[in-house]
Amino acid sequence: MLSMWSYILKRLLLMLPTLLGIVLITFVVLQMVPGGPVERMIAQLRASQRGGEGGGAHLATPGGQRSRVEIKQEQVEYFQKLYGFDKPVYVQLVTWLVRLFTFDFGESYYTHKKVVDLVIEKLPVSVSLGAWSFLLTYLTCIPLGIRKAVSHGSRFDAITSMLILIGYSVPGFVLGIFLIVLFGGGSFWSLFPLRGLTSDGFAEFPWWQQILDYLWHLVLPLTCEVIGSFAVLTLLTKNSFLDEIHRQYVQTARARGLSQRRVLFKHVFRNAIIPVILGFPGSFLALFFTGSLLIETLFSLDGLGLLSYEAIISRDYPVVMATLFFFSLLELVGNLLSDLSLILVDPRISFESAPR
Repeated sequence: MLSMWSYILKRLLLMLPTLLGIVLITFVVLQMVPGGPVERMIAQLRASQRGGEGGGAHLATPGGQRSRVEIKQEQVEYFQKLYGFDKPVYVQLVTWLVRLFTFDFGESYYTHKKVVDLVIEKLPVSVSLGAWSFLLTYLTCIPLGIRKAVSHGSRFDAITSMLILIGYSVPGFVLGIFLIVLFGGGSFWSLFPLRGLTSDGFAEFPWWQQILDYLWHLVLPLTCEVIGSFAVLTLLTKNSFLDEIHRQYVQTARARGLSQRRVLFKHVFRNAIIPVILGFPGSFLALFFTGSLLIETLFSLDGLGLLSYEAIISRDYPVVMATLFFFSLLELVGNLLSDLSLILVDPRISFESAPR
């Protein structure tokens, strides 16, 4: 038990320099990218003045008041001070490090909402897609991979391999466009909705209709989300079971008269499932929280993927830094949980010999 906690502590301490490096690289890249928040705000003011009356523009300030402004040096300095760009670069970097490592992500430059509130607001969409994608992928691919391993070389194995490889080779957005044209009211049938996760008036539906409406909206985006991930997990499961099926202990168990089902699930399963379990926690966290930009854009789902993309385009630095830091932390935690799962499942690996 002591060695386990020692291992976990070492891994947690190693996360700190990794996160520090990610923040440093992100900060440097943001400093080098042209068109920061101040420049974008000035460009918007100039466009507003060209289209407004009297050469002025109205600007919404963080306090919610609207004031008539002109583009002057004082205005530029005001925005630089507002966003903290009037300070030296090293001071800005230290400020970001302190805020991120204390989980004080600040406010968006443009919506003036707390970044945490923005993430929580977009989270239901990403969690919905991630949870169902995770369940469908694992509940389909593991049994399918076992069946393919048992019937290796058969017609079933060949046909399913061809189908999942075709699904893997088709990009998600191409499949999404095809499904929209075919089933979303394009040139053929209008069977599934194309916007959001619920219909108008969802709150007034009875509970059973709410469930059906929610699942109805998920059909097309989930299809695009999971088809591409079938191939990797299915073939990983198949190859892992194939390796174990041909080992000596399996032949010995069969020679003792044990049934194929008993040999497969009592002796082979617990050894063959180890490579699959290795990626389980990381996949679990990634599918739940990272979101998918292309899927969210195609089906008008306002999730974390779209939030991150829009933050990059608009140079909303607090959202960019916070989401990248959060996703990186989730990835590191997922890797730690994967290693712990491997150690706990495979008795041949101890915490003393575990990879650092």
